[in-house]
Amino acid sequence: MGNKQQWTETTLAKSLARGKERKEFKSTSGIPLERLATPEDLHEDYDTALGYPGQYPFTRGVQPTMYRGRLWTMRQYAGFATAEESNKRYKYLLSQGQTGLSIAFDLPTQIGYDSDDPLATGEIGRVGVAIDSTKDMEILFDGIPMDKVSTSMTINAPAVVLLAFYIAAAEKQGVTPDKLNGTTQNDILKEYAARGTYIFPPAPSMRLVTNLFGYCSANTPQWNTISISGYHMREAGCSAAQEIAFTLADGIAYVEAAISAGMDVDDFAGRLAFFFASHNNLLEEVAKFRAARRLWAKIMKERFHAKKERSMMLRFHTQTAGCTLTAQQPDNNIVRVAVQSLAAVMGGTQSLHTNSKDEALALPTEESVRIALRTQQIIGYESGVADTIDPLAGSYYVEDLTNKLQAKAEEYIARIDDIGGAVKAVEVGFIQREITDSAYEYQKAVEVKDQIVVGQNEFMVEKVPVGALHKIDPATADLQIKKVTEVRKNRNQDDVKEKLAALRAAATDADTNLMPYILDCARIYCTEGEICNELRAVFGEYRATEVL
Repeated sequence: MGNKQQWTETTLAKSLARGKERKEFKSTSGIPLERLATPEDLHEDYDTALGYPGQYPFTRGVQPTMYRGRLWTMRQYAGFATAEESNKRYKYLLSQGQTGLSIAFDLPTQIGYDSDDPLATGEIGRVGVAIDSTKDMEILFDGIPMDKVSTSMTINAPAVVLLAFYIAAAEKQGVTPDKLNGTTQNDILKEYAARGTYIFPPAPSMRLVTNLFGYCSANTPQWNTISISGYHMREAGCSAAQEIAFTLADGIAYVEAAISAGMDVDDFAGRLAFFFASHNNLLEEVAKFRAARRLWAKIMKERFHAKKERSMMLRFHTQTAGCTLTAQQPDNNIVRVAVQSLAAVMGGTQSLHTNSKDEALALPTEESVRIALRTQQIIGYESGVADTIDPLAGSYYVEDLTNKLQAKAEEYIARIDDIGGAVKAVEVGFIQREITDSAYEYQKAVEVKDQIVVGQNEFMVEKVPVGALHKIDPATADLQIKKVTEVRKNRNQDDVKEKLAALRAAATDADTNLMPYILDCARIYCTEGEICNELRAVFGEYRATEVL
């Protein structure tokens, strides 16, 4: 009998005799957790799989020096009301030590409607900033040099349009596209699966994704063309293992689409980026990031035969988990965000957004976003976890969990491959059902207190005063509508008609890259709604079907 087995049997007998051991421990992905992790639990090729940072399979990080070279980008997600108001918030965050911008767009902008469209009523500037044309983008970055700042844009269905606005605004500053640094999320598949801000059907949407790939590879070499996002699927309820699997399956679909469009994998794969959530189970989250990095390297090398090391690197942004924040005792959210941030950093993230304590109640106040940013700074400059690379490497538990999460994710990817790939898996509702089932199981666990949520189903107190909340001025909508009306009034209408007509004609040819035509429209202040309506006329609109 091995030493571990002897120890296990003796310890279990003593624990059960005292009635002090719960029946079972599982990770959020349903993986049974060892009572004690030992070298016996590690896979036989553990030493090979572990490797070194900056080397294939990148388990320990994509950069050889990681945070000893420089800290991750501290990129707070922000945007509300008008471009003028959001510009003030960006300048404040930059003055407080933020090192990158991340734009939150309002709902009409995310689904291709101008602020004066009747369908935008009640949503203008509510969950992000309203951007109707290049003019708004110019105001948003007034006084912020666009060649000096890295900008992430959480925009998907109309990503080509908002990037065109960004490029046109930069040109007004005298900044050429090759000098721009940042990311467009541009991940439409997870919109169908979990988030819902889609416009067009899957096939033309995938065309727009790869059009952006092609344009950027030739014109904006420092721009990350997609941020393949597991975050929103995790927010919708999937587990850590599912987050890895569904995110990388989407990544496979995008790579296949780009190759089918005639691109060489090594010409675009180095500019792919990923976006993950970081939840409360600190060690599982660390293992998740390490497993995702290793699995993507394997996929790119073995499935797509990438030659360049950069093509195999999974570089990712992390956001702490909005769905874990509670309206009850909101100060507790500061602690949750700190734990989640620590997991992201110890897992090797390239950039990080930390949620604010009041986000379960409203858009964050200036005070709460400062606390969220300070959380990152304290971890970076005071905690010591950034002083060495992959500090949890070699932990029997972390390495074992990394292996098990990778194995479970590979099982899901194999199932998705059998269905026909991520696009087909979304069309038949497989991914949606898996997310829904996982969310249901979690909610059941909360309701019977198998999962404790401090302040919500245990350790509750009388209502706690939450202080001042951020409020959107009701006049925002009228102001934004007035602005878009002025833009239309003051532009050359003949040019607008000509460029919009050219865009519609180009859209009818599936082999034409639409990005140059959209950029032509952006430069003469065509609005987002006008551009998207030309594409709607050709592509149609997607209508979700019920998932049974």
